[in-house]
Amino acid sequence: MSAMPTDILLTAWTALLHRHGTTDDPEPYGRELLRRWSEPQRRYHTVEHLHAVLRHVDGLAGHAADPDAVRLAAWFHDAVYRPDRTENEERSAALAVRALTAAGLPAERVAEVERLVLLTVTHDPAPGDRNGEVLCDADLAVLGGTPREYAAYAAAVRAEYGFVPEPDFRAGRAAVLRQLLALPALYRTPTARERFTAAARANLTAELETL
Repeated sequence: MSAMPTDILLTAWTALLHRHGTTDDPEPYGRELLRRWSEPQRRYHTVEHLHAVLRHVDGLAGHAADPDAVRLAAWFHDAVYRPDRTENEERSAALAVRALTAAGLPAERVAEVERLVLLTVTHDPAPGDRNGEVLCDADLAVLGGTPREYAAYAAAVRAEYGFVPEPDFRAGRAAVLRQLLALPALYRTPTARERFTAAARANLTAELETL
C-alpha cells in the first residue's frame, strides 16, 4: 500500500465523516478500513481499487442524489473480502451499519449506505436509482479500461482465486462475464455509458473467448 493514496484516502474519509456530524474521531476507523483493504488475500480488491472507485464517484457525483452516501458505500463495498467465502457484500453492508451507527450518522443515511453496498451483489440498480447507478458505474469502470489495463485487472482477479483449479475458475469466470454482458446496460449514467461501454463490451467479450 503506497503512502500517498493512503494519506489522500484517510484525509477524504475524515472530511466525509466530519461533514455528517460524526460524534467520534474518524481517523482511527479510517485506518481500520484501510487495513482491511490491505489484507494479504487481496490482489484486485485493494486500496488502489478503493481509490479508483472513489475517483470515479467524484467524476459522476453530479448524477447522484446523495453523493456522500455513495462515497460512504464505496468505502465499505468490499471492506469484507474473502474470495473463499460467499456473502462478502452482506458482511460489508453489516459492517457499514455497525460502524456508521457507532459514528453517530443519521439512521436514514446509514440505511442508504447499507442498501447501496448490497446493490453491488448484482450491479443492477432499478431505473431512477441515481445513487445506485453512480456506485455501480464507478465499481465497473475498470471493465472499460484499455486492453492492457483490463488484462492487469483480469490477472489480479485470477490471482485472488489462485486456490481454485483452472477448469473451475474458467467456468465460474465465464458465468460472471456472461452475467455482465447480459445486463440491460453495463453503465447507467450518461457519462460512464459514453466513456466506457464500447471498451467494456470488447474487453469482456475478448476475455470470454479465452475461457
